[in-house]
Amino acid sequence: MSKRIIFILYILLISFKSQPSKAQPWVRVGYFFYQDYFPISNIDSSLFTHLICGFADLNSTSYEPSLSGSANLDCSNFTKTVKKKNPSVTTLLSIAGSASVLSSMANDSVHRRSFIDSSIKMARHFGFEGLDLWWVDDMSNLDILFEEWQDAITLEARNSTGSKLILTAVVNYAPRIHSYNYPVESIQQHLDWAHVRLCVDLFPDRWPNFTAAPNALYNPSSTVCSMDLGITAWIKAGLSAKKIVMFLPYYGAVWTLVNPKVNGIGAPATGAPEGAKPLLTYTEIKNNINLSRAKVTFDKNYVVNYFTMETSWIAFDDVESIQTKVSYAKEKGLLGYWVWQVAYDDNWVLSQAAAHELEGNKGGQNNSAAPEVNKVGQNKQSYSLVFIILPIIAAVIILLLGLVIYFRWMRKRKLKGVELAGNAARDKMKNRIVPQHIQLAVRNDEELSKLLGSVTIANRGVLPNIHQTLLPKKVGKGKGAIGSASQEF
Repeated sequence: MSKRIIFILYILLISFKSQPSKAQPWVRVGYFFYQDYFPISNIDSSLFTHLICGFADLNSTSYEPSLSGSANLDCSNFTKTVKKKNPSVTTLLSIAGSASVLSSMANDSVHRRSFIDSSIKMARHFGFEGLDLWWVDDMSNLDILFEEWQDAITLEARNSTGSKLILTAVVNYAPRIHSYNYPVESIQQHLDWAHVRLCVDLFPDRWPNFTAAPNALYNPSSTVCSMDLGITAWIKAGLSAKKIVMFLPYYGAVWTLVNPKVNGIGAPATGAPEGAKPLLTYTEIKNNINLSRAKVTFDKNYVVNYFTMETSWIAFDDVESIQTKVSYAKEKGLLGYWVWQVAYDDNWVLSQAAAHELEGNKGGQNNSAAPEVNKVGQNKQSYSLVFIILPIIAAVIILLLGLVIYFRWMRKRKLKGVELAGNAARDKMKNRIVPQHIQLAVRNDEELSKLLGSVTIANRGVLPNIHQTLLPKKVGKGKGAIGSASQEF
């Protein structure tokens, strides 16, 4: 028996040793929202692990999500279409609606049940493998909604042949926004992950008098409103880094400069250009750069790109910014990144830069800081795996050694019992051990008697014993020995 256990222990150690140290899987999430110039079939799904179709609307009466209109109808064929290029990509359906309708749904148990049950049915019907909630306003009863939603998904998976649905949500850049507090504990427990948004306070409509970097990773001029500050706040509030998916913007914001010669971050401005769009897609930005032959500046302190075109000043994320942000996400140990939105990319330049940076293969422009960041991230993941595997190996070793000691001790007791039973048979001048001999062996040995004290041996007979009062008295020869008695056994 001990040889078998030692052999099993050896096999276990070899298997642990032979397992490669695999890093935590990363998610590369891409949102798609209907654009008449960009059909779903144009999506390069090989650049993403997860694709999310937005949005299903929430009915204000039934509180059931619905796909209606030309834009939302595309979601009904979304999964089938994107899986043609990448069968392994996972698809989710994002649900949105007005703040008042969402609040009304979350604050009533009957409405919540209607929403939850119908959302799961819709996801299954259209082949989605997960659900996403886009809601960043009233937080009341959001914790109850997440808990009941996850419970329903878990129950449905037990009664379904399909895989369990993923559950995610879009949240604000920080866990506390104005008077709203997110239920961090519920998010940690009931969501697969959270898509953390950017700060929206530095866009031209809210910050018109000076240029800014609304998508900046860092903000040296402010103690609020940057991606780093927001993600750090979420982690300090108790949300695991492995539940956080960081935002990558595929668009930029436009200001009108007061003086085109003063054109850095924080330059005097008059808000967005009059009669023009305040936001431009990455494709539109690249077209403007090519047409105007503008010089693009990369600000490494903010991690943002910008350029000037006549009186217009545009802040956006180019390849350098995207790569640096992905490196940051790796260094922080985040789960991955999400982009808004895939249709805004220009010939998949940003998506390829993000994917290659994530894989450690620098496709696109150089980022000298990235290799060191990658090395640090990989080392952290390796150390984490070591700290997880070593205690498991130690526990297995201790368990198996305990079993070896126990079985050796039991074997020793067994051999001793057989030996004592054999001696008892020999004393009785018998050639065969019977239950009575085993009884004698057990009861006349202190260790075996304690071990098998409560065990009844069939056909054991009784132990030879004569009560003291029935024994004859033995008279001694000495003077003082008259009348003394003894018992021999």
